[in-house]
Amino acid sequence: MIDLASSLESPGRLGSFGVALRFEPGNLSVAGHPIGVIGPGTGLGVSGLIPAGGGWIPLQSEGGHVTLAPANVRESEVLNLIRCRLDHVSTERLVSGPGLVNLYRALCELDGVPAASFSPAEIAEPLVGMRDTRALEAVKMFCAMLGTAAGNLALTLGAQGGIYIAGGIVPGLGVNFQRSTFRQSFEGKGRFQDYLLKIPTYVITRPLPALLGAAYLLERGDFQKARD
Repeated sequence: MIDLASSLESPGRLGSFGVALRFEPGNLSVAGHPIGVIGPGTGLGVSGLIPAGGGWIPLQSEGGHVTLAPANVRESEVLNLIRCRLDHVSTERLVSGPGLVNLYRALCELDGVPAASFSPAEIAEPLVGMRDTRALEAVKMFCAMLGTAAGNLALTLGAQGGIYIAGGIVPGLGVNFQRSTFRQSFEGKGRFQDYLLKIPTYVITRPLPALLGAAYLLERGDFQKARD
């Protein structure tokens, strides 16, 4: 995730990423303020860029492993069930590819119905959601939990430069993500809702953007970070 964050240091490269502005298009990023990056895939990567000395410092982070907090009763029921099996339920346990499977199976168990042997890609497939209501609910809950995590990241970093969503899952959700409660969950921070309303969220749609980040680090002569 740090190589992707590093690539965002060059604003001219964003267009080649296929970055799409998500929601609230009237609210633009504020120059010179921190940027957050969060990317659900096989795990959950979390990073950021901090302005310093006319440049940017990319953060090394294990933010995907912070404790996941539920935002409503249904999420609490899911977490309570999963806590019976895991010592620690991190955000990555539910906001990732494997997390989609965990969500789906937990929802099936809560509702007393058998769970199909779906892969993450199958759960995310809209046609599957039309046949299996728990698969659709798992996708919706995934988007909501991602919004909560992204909002937490925005508050933690003061990321008025925007939050960028990386990873392979979200671009593949298409309309289901656009119709989700991601943005409501992102903004749903009580007294700080107005603060988050102004922060834009972006989806990086270009395949393998981290390779561009590694290339940028090599161009800059930062061989150690590129290797990492």
